[in-house]
Amino acid sequence: MLPIVVIRIHLDEHTLERTRLAISPLREVISGVELVHRTRQGRDAGWPYAEWAAHAASVLRTDPGTGPLRVYAQLYGVDHGRPTPDAFQPAPPSSRPSLADELAVLRATPPEIIAAQCAKHYPEGAPDFLLPYLTDGARAFGLLADAVEVFWERAVAPHWPAMRAVLEEEIVLRARVLAEQGPEAVLGSLSGPASWDAPVLSLPKRRESALTGGDRRLLLVPVVLAQGRPSVSTDDPVTLMVTYQARGAAVLSRRAAPHRERDRLALLIGAGRAAVLRALTTPATTSGLAAVLGRAPSTISEQLTGLQEAGLVSRSRADRQVFYRLEPLGASLLALMDQDSVPAEALEEPGRHA
Repeated sequence: MLPIVVIRIHLDEHTLERTRLAISPLREVISGVELVHRTRQGRDAGWPYAEWAAHAASVLRTDPGTGPLRVYAQLYGVDHGRPTPDAFQPAPPSSRPSLADELAVLRATPPEIIAAQCAKHYPEGAPDFLLPYLTDGARAFGLLADAVEVFWERAVAPHWPAMRAVLEEEIVLRARVLAEQGPEAVLGSLSGPASWDAPVLSLPKRRESALTGGDRRLLLVPVVLAQGRPSVSTDDPVTLMVTYQARGAAVLSRRAAPHRERDRLALLIGAGRAAVLRALTTPATTSGLAAVLGRAPSTISEQLTGLQEAGLVSRSRADRQVFYRLEPLGASLLALMDQDSVPAEALEEPGRHA
Protein backbone atom coordinates (compact mmCIF):
# COMPACT_ATOMS: atom_id res chain seq x y z
CA MET A 1 0.00 0.00 0.00
CA LEU A 2 1.31 3.47 -0.87
CA PRO A 3 1.91 5.80 2.07
CA ILE A 4 -0.64 8.54 2.64
CA VAL A 5 0.89 11.87 1.65
CA VAL A 6 -0.66 15.01 3.11
CA ILE A 7 -0.25 18.72 3.53
CA ARG A 8 -0.58 19.73 7.18
CA ILE A 9 -1.92 23.21 7.80
CA HIS A 10 -1.39 24.62 11.28
CA LEU A 11 -4.27 27.00 12.01
CA ASP A 12 -3.76 29.40 14.90
CA GLU A 13 -6.64 30.95 16.84
CA HIS A 14 -6.40 34.23 14.93
CA THR A 15 -6.88 32.44 11.60
CA LEU A 16 -9.69 30.27 12.95
CA GLU A 17 -11.52 33.29 14.35
CA ARG A 18 -11.68 34.74 10.85
CA THR A 19 -13.06 31.62 9.16
CA ARG A 20 -15.52 32.43 6.38
CA LEU A 21 -17.44 30.48 3.72
CA ALA A 22 -18.00 31.25 0.05
CA ILE A 23 -19.32 29.85 -3.21
CA SER A 24 -17.04 29.94 -6.26
CA PRO A 25 -18.34 29.42 -9.83
CA LEU A 26 -14.76 29.75 -11.08
CA ARG A 27 -13.58 26.96 -8.81
CA GLU A 28 -16.38 24.76 -10.18
CA VAL A 29 -14.99 25.31 -13.68
CA ILE A 30 -11.42 24.57 -12.60
CA SER A 31 -12.48 21.42 -10.73
CA GLY A 32 -14.56 20.36 -13.73
CA VAL A 33 -11.60 20.69 -16.08
CA GLU A 34 -9.45 18.69 -13.66
CA LEU A 35 -12.16 16.02 -13.46
CA VAL A 36 -12.22 15.67 -17.26
CA HIS A 37 -8.44 15.48 -17.35
CA ARG A 38 -8.49 12.60 -14.85
CA THR A 39 -11.01 10.68 -16.95
CA ARG A 40 -8.72 11.14 -19.97
CA GLN A 41 -6.02 9.42 -17.95
CA GLY A 42 -8.20 6.31 -17.87
CA ARG A 43 -9.94 6.93 -14.56
CA ASP A 44 -13.65 6.25 -14.30
CA ALA A 45 -15.55 9.35 -13.21
CA GLY A 46 -18.21 7.14 -11.63
CA TRP A 47 -21.67 8.14 -10.46
CA PRO A 48 -22.85 10.91 -10.41
CA TYR A 49 -20.06 12.54 -12.45
CA ALA A 50 -19.81 10.21 -15.48
CA GLU A 51 -22.56 11.80 -17.63
CA TRP A 52 -21.37 15.31 -16.92
CA ALA A 53 -17.72 14.43 -17.51
CA ALA A 54 -18.49 12.86 -20.89
CA HIS A 55 -20.33 15.98 -22.05
CA ALA A 56 -17.67 18.32 -20.65
CA ALA A 57 -14.93 16.31 -22.38
CA SER A 58 -16.78 16.73 -25.68
CA VAL A 59 -16.96 20.49 -25.11
CA LEU A 60 -13.24 20.71 -24.44
CA ARG A 61 -12.46 18.52 -27.44
CA THR A 62 -14.68 20.25 -30.00
CA ASP A 63 -14.86 23.93 -29.01
CA PRO A 64 -11.63 25.79 -29.84
CA GLY A 65 -12.72 28.61 -27.54
CA THR A 66 -11.84 26.41 -24.56
CA GLY A 67 -8.22 25.97 -25.65
CA PRO A 68 -6.61 28.19 -22.97
CA LEU A 69 -8.13 25.95 -20.27
CA ARG A 70 -5.28 23.51 -20.99
CA VAL A 71 -3.27 25.54 -18.51
CA TYR A 72 -5.26 23.98 -15.66
CA ALA A 73 -4.43 20.45 -16.79
CA GLN A 74 -0.79 21.49 -17.08
CA LEU A 75 -0.80 23.07 -13.63
CA TYR A 76 -2.90 20.56 -11.70
CA GLY A 77 -2.79 17.42 -13.85
CA VAL A 78 -2.53 13.99 -12.27
CA ASP A 79 1.18 13.74 -13.12
CA HIS A 80 2.08 17.14 -11.70
CA GLY A 81 3.27 16.93 -8.12
CA ARG A 82 4.77 20.32 -7.27
CA PRO A 83 3.29 23.50 -5.79
CA THR A 84 1.92 25.85 -8.43
CA PRO A 85 0.95 29.56 -8.67
CA ASP A 86 -2.45 30.30 -7.18
CA ALA A 87 -3.06 33.33 -9.41
CA PHE A 88 -4.99 31.01 -11.74
CA GLN A 89 -7.55 30.27 -9.00
CA PRO A 90 -7.95 33.52 -7.04
CA ALA A 91 -10.07 33.58 -3.90
CA PRO A 92 -13.71 34.65 -4.48
CA PRO A 93 -14.08 38.42 -3.93
CA SER A 94 -17.25 37.91 -1.86
CA SER A 95 -19.24 35.11 -0.23
CA ARG A 96 -21.56 34.65 -3.22
CA PRO A 97 -19.86 36.09 -6.30
CA SER A 98 -21.09 35.69 -9.85
CA LEU A 99 -18.79 34.14 -12.43
CA ALA A 100 -18.35 37.63 -13.90
CA ASP A 101 -17.15 38.91 -10.52
CA GLU A 102 -14.50 36.20 -10.31
CA LEU A 103 -13.42 36.57 -13.93
CA ALA A 104 -12.92 40.30 -13.36
CA VAL A 105 -10.38 39.37 -10.67
CA LEU A 106 -8.72 36.83 -12.98
CA ARG A 107 -8.49 39.31 -15.87
CA ALA A 108 -6.96 41.96 -13.60
CA THR A 109 -4.20 39.73 -12.20
CA PRO A 110 -1.33 42.13 -11.45
CA PRO A 111 1.90 41.36 -13.39
CA GLU A 112 3.91 41.53 -10.17
CA ILE A 113 1.71 38.85 -8.57
CA ILE A 114 2.16 36.24 -11.29
CA ALA A 115 5.87 37.13 -11.54
CA ALA A 116 6.39 36.67 -7.80
CA GLN A 117 4.47 33.39 -7.69
CA CYS A 118 6.33 31.94 -10.67
CA ALA A 119 9.65 32.96 -9.11
CA LYS A 120 8.60 31.25 -5.87
CA HIS A 121 7.40 27.99 -7.42
CA TYR A 122 9.80 27.78 -10.40
CA PRO A 123 13.20 29.05 -9.19
CA GLU A 124 14.76 27.25 -12.17
CA GLY A 125 12.58 29.28 -14.53
CA ALA A 126 8.89 29.15 -15.44
CA PRO A 127 7.80 26.43 -17.89
CA ASP A 128 7.06 27.50 -21.46
CA PHE A 129 3.29 27.22 -21.09
CA LEU A 130 3.34 29.98 -18.45
CA LEU A 131 5.51 32.44 -20.37
CA PRO A 132 2.55 34.23 -22.03
CA TYR A 133 1.21 35.04 -18.55
CA LEU A 134 4.57 36.61 -17.66
CA THR A 135 5.24 38.50 -20.88
CA ASP A 136 1.72 39.70 -21.71
CA GLY A 137 -0.41 38.85 -18.72
CA ALA A 138 -3.35 41.11 -19.58
CA ARG A 139 -3.88 39.32 -22.89
CA ALA A 140 -3.17 35.80 -21.57
CA PHE A 141 -5.44 36.09 -18.53
CA GLY A 142 -8.08 37.73 -20.72
CA LEU A 143 -8.05 34.78 -23.11
CA LEU A 144 -8.20 32.39 -20.16
CA ALA A 145 -11.23 34.20 -18.73
CA ASP A 146 -12.91 34.05 -22.15
CA ALA A 147 -12.30 30.30 -22.26
CA VAL A 148 -13.80 29.88 -18.79
CA GLU A 149 -16.95 31.66 -20.00
CA VAL A 150 -17.25 29.36 -23.03
CA PHE A 151 -16.88 26.23 -20.92
CA TRP A 152 -19.24 27.60 -18.29
CA GLU A 153 -22.02 28.29 -20.77
CA ARG A 154 -21.82 24.89 -22.43
CA ALA A 155 -20.93 22.56 -19.54
CA VAL A 156 -21.78 24.15 -16.19
CA ALA A 157 -24.53 26.75 -16.67
CA PRO A 158 -27.26 24.17 -17.50
CA HIS A 159 -26.67 22.59 -14.07
CA TRP A 160 -25.92 25.78 -12.16
CA PRO A 161 -29.41 26.52 -10.72
CA ALA A 162 -29.47 23.09 -9.05
CA MET A 163 -25.80 23.29 -8.10
CA ARG A 164 -26.23 26.74 -6.60
CA ALA A 165 -29.22 25.53 -4.57
CA VAL A 166 -27.20 22.77 -2.91
CA LEU A 167 -24.24 25.11 -2.39
CA GLU A 168 -26.48 27.72 -0.76
CA GLU A 169 -27.79 25.08 1.61
CA GLU A 170 -24.24 24.00 2.38
CA ILE A 171 -23.30 27.59 3.21
CA VAL A 172 -26.36 28.10 5.43
CA LEU A 173 -25.70 24.89 7.35
CA ARG A 174 -21.96 25.48 7.80
CA ALA A 175 -22.50 29.13 8.72
CA ARG A 176 -24.89 28.13 11.49
CA VAL A 177 -22.43 25.57 12.84
CA LEU A 178 -19.73 28.24 12.63
CA ALA A 179 -21.84 30.73 14.60
CA GLU A 180 -23.09 28.29 17.25
CA GLN A 181 -20.21 25.84 17.67
CA GLY A 182 -17.18 27.59 16.21
CA PRO A 183 -14.79 26.95 13.31
CA GLU A 184 -13.39 23.74 14.78
CA ALA A 185 -16.82 22.11 14.51
CA VAL A 186 -16.99 23.10 10.85
CA LEU A 187 -13.53 21.75 10.09
CA GLY A 188 -14.30 18.52 11.91
CA SER A 189 -17.32 17.84 9.70
CA LEU A 190 -15.95 18.61 6.22
CA SER A 191 -16.93 16.14 3.52
CA GLY A 192 -14.24 14.17 1.76
CA PRO A 193 -10.76 13.03 2.88
CA ALA A 194 -9.96 16.00 5.11
CA SER A 195 -8.84 15.42 8.69
CA TRP A 196 -9.02 17.93 11.54
CA ASP A 197 -6.92 17.26 14.64
CA ALA A 198 -6.67 20.63 16.36
CA PRO A 199 -4.79 22.74 15.51
CA VAL A 200 -3.83 20.91 12.28
CA LEU A 201 -5.97 20.44 9.15
CA SER A 202 -4.59 17.64 6.95
CA LEU A 203 -5.45 17.31 3.27
CA PRO A 204 -4.26 14.58 0.87
CA LYS A 205 -1.64 15.87 -1.56
CA ARG A 206 0.93 14.37 -3.90
CA ARG A 207 3.75 15.98 -1.95
CA GLU A 208 4.32 15.92 1.81
CA SER A 209 4.43 19.46 3.19
CA ALA A 210 3.43 21.69 6.07
CA LEU A 211 2.46 25.34 6.44
CA THR A 212 0.91 27.76 8.88
CA GLY A 213 -2.13 29.95 8.49
CA GLY A 214 -0.15 33.00 9.55
CA ASP A 215 -1.89 36.35 9.67
CA ARG A 216 -4.60 35.30 7.21
CA ARG A 217 -8.29 34.47 7.22
CA LEU A 218 -9.45 30.92 6.44
CA LEU A 219 -11.89 30.70 3.52
CA LEU A 220 -13.83 27.43 3.07
CA VAL A 221 -15.29 26.86 -0.40
CA PRO A 222 -17.61 23.88 -1.07
CA VAL A 223 -17.35 22.58 -4.65
CA VAL A 224 -19.84 20.24 -6.33
CA LEU A 225 -17.37 19.16 -9.03
CA ALA A 226 -14.52 18.46 -6.60
CA GLN A 227 -15.09 14.70 -6.90
CA GLY A 228 -13.97 14.23 -3.31
CA ARG A 229 -10.65 16.04 -3.78
CA PRO A 230 -9.97 18.94 -1.40
CA SER A 231 -7.40 21.59 -2.28
CA VAL A 232 -5.62 24.49 -0.60
CA SER A 233 -4.41 27.79 -2.05
CA THR A 234 -1.57 29.30 -0.06
CA ASP A 235 -0.01 32.15 -2.08
CA ASP A 236 -2.50 34.87 -1.13
CA PRO A 237 -1.08 36.91 1.79
CA VAL A 238 -4.59 37.68 3.06
CA THR A 239 -6.59 34.50 2.45
CA LEU A 240 -5.89 30.80 2.94
CA MET A 241 -8.49 29.10 0.73
CA VAL A 242 -9.52 25.47 1.27
CA THR A 243 -11.96 23.83 -1.13
CA TYR A 244 -13.83 20.65 -0.23
CA GLN A 245 -16.50 18.34 -1.62
CA ALA A 246 -20.02 19.75 -1.33
CA ARG A 247 -22.96 17.43 -0.84
CA GLY A 248 -25.47 17.29 -3.67
CA ALA A 249 -23.38 16.15 -6.62
CA ALA A 250 -26.35 13.94 -7.60
CA VAL A 251 -27.78 17.01 -9.38
CA LEU A 252 -25.24 16.30 -12.15
CA SER A 253 -26.84 12.98 -13.08
CA ARG A 254 -30.23 11.98 -14.46
CA ARG A 255 -29.82 8.53 -12.92
CA ALA A 256 -30.42 7.56 -9.32
CA ALA A 257 -27.55 6.29 -7.20
CA PRO A 258 -26.68 2.62 -7.76
CA HIS A 259 -28.40 0.23 -5.36
CA ARG A 260 -26.35 -1.52 -2.70
CA GLU A 261 -26.10 -5.27 -2.73
CA ARG A 262 -27.56 -7.13 0.27
CA ASP A 263 -28.81 -3.91 1.83
CA ARG A 264 -30.11 -4.95 5.26
CA LEU A 265 -31.27 -1.45 6.15
CA ALA A 266 -33.32 -1.23 2.94
CA LEU A 267 -34.91 -4.59 3.68
CA LEU A 268 -35.89 -3.31 7.11
CA ILE A 269 -37.27 0.18 6.36
CA GLY A 270 -37.37 0.37 2.56
CA ALA A 271 -34.78 1.52 0.03
CA GLY A 272 -36.01 5.12 -0.10
CA ARG A 273 -36.02 5.67 3.65
CA ALA A 274 -32.66 3.91 3.97
CA ALA A 275 -31.10 6.30 1.45
CA VAL A 276 -32.54 9.33 3.27
CA LEU A 277 -31.30 8.10 6.63
CA ARG A 278 -27.78 7.59 5.28
CA ALA A 279 -27.78 11.04 3.70
CA LEU A 280 -28.55 12.65 7.06
CA THR A 281 -25.09 12.14 8.51
CA THR A 282 -25.11 15.92 8.00
CA PRO A 283 -28.33 17.87 8.68
CA ALA A 284 -30.20 18.80 5.49
CA THR A 285 -33.42 20.26 4.16
CA THR A 286 -35.98 18.41 2.08
CA SER A 287 -34.81 20.15 -1.10
CA GLY A 288 -31.18 19.49 -0.20
CA LEU A 289 -31.83 15.79 0.26
CA ALA A 290 -33.76 15.71 -3.00
CA ALA A 291 -30.72 17.17 -4.77
CA VAL A 292 -28.28 14.82 -3.02
CA LEU A 293 -30.34 11.72 -3.79
CA GLY A 294 -31.70 12.74 -7.19
CA ARG A 295 -35.34 12.32 -6.16
CA ALA A 296 -38.48 14.45 -6.11
CA PRO A 297 -38.88 16.71 -3.04
CA SER A 298 -42.39 15.31 -2.50
CA THR A 299 -40.97 11.79 -2.28
CA ILE A 300 -38.28 12.89 0.16
CA SER A 301 -40.87 14.72 2.29
CA GLU A 302 -43.00 11.59 2.57
CA GLN A 303 -39.99 9.48 3.56
CA LEU A 304 -38.87 12.05 6.15
CA THR A 305 -42.33 12.04 7.69
CA GLY A 306 -42.15 8.29 8.19
CA LEU A 307 -38.65 8.47 9.64
CA GLN A 308 -39.68 11.26 12.00
CA GLU A 309 -42.73 9.36 13.19
CA ALA A 310 -40.46 6.40 13.92
CA GLY A 311 -38.18 8.60 16.03
CA LEU A 312 -35.21 8.15 13.71
CA VAL A 313 -34.91 11.80 12.66
CA SER A 314 -35.96 15.19 14.03
CA ARG A 315 -36.52 18.60 12.52
CA SER A 316 -35.66 22.17 13.53
CA ARG A 317 -35.88 25.58 11.90
CA ALA A 318 -32.92 27.79 10.90
CA ASP A 319 -34.05 31.15 9.57
CA ARG A 320 -36.55 30.28 6.82
CA GLN A 321 -35.39 26.70 6.33
CA VAL A 322 -36.28 23.47 8.09
CA PHE A 323 -33.37 21.09 8.67
CA TYR A 324 -33.67 17.39 9.43
CA ARG A 325 -31.03 15.53 11.41
CA LEU A 326 -30.40 12.06 12.79
CA GLU A 327 -31.73 11.25 16.21
CA PRO A 328 -29.60 8.90 18.37
CA LEU A 329 -31.98 6.06 17.50
CA GLY A 330 -31.44 6.65 13.79
CA ALA A 331 -27.68 6.87 14.23
CA SER A 332 -27.69 3.64 16.24
CA LEU A 333 -29.67 1.90 13.52
CA LEU A 334 -27.16 3.05 10.90
CA ALA A 335 -24.26 1.92 13.05
CA LEU A 336 -25.90 -1.48 13.51
CA MET A 337 -26.83 -2.06 9.87
CA ASP A 338 -24.05 -0.30 7.96
CA GLN A 339 -20.30 -0.20 7.80
CA ASP A 340 -20.66 3.51 6.97
CA SER A 341 -19.30 5.97 9.50
CA VAL A 342 -21.81 7.76 11.68
CA PRO A 343 -20.83 11.09 13.27
CA ALA A 344 -20.26 10.74 16.99
CA GLU A 345 -22.45 13.71 17.80
CA ALA A 346 -25.41 11.94 16.18
CA LEU A 347 -25.22 9.36 18.96
CA GLU A 348 -25.57 11.99 21.69
CA GLU A 349 -28.71 12.42 23.73
CA PRO A 350 -31.56 14.43 22.18
CA GLY A 351 -31.67 18.15 22.84
CA ARG A 352 -28.98 19.56 20.58
CA HIS A 353 -30.60 21.14 17.52
CA ALA A 354 -29.26 21.41 14.00
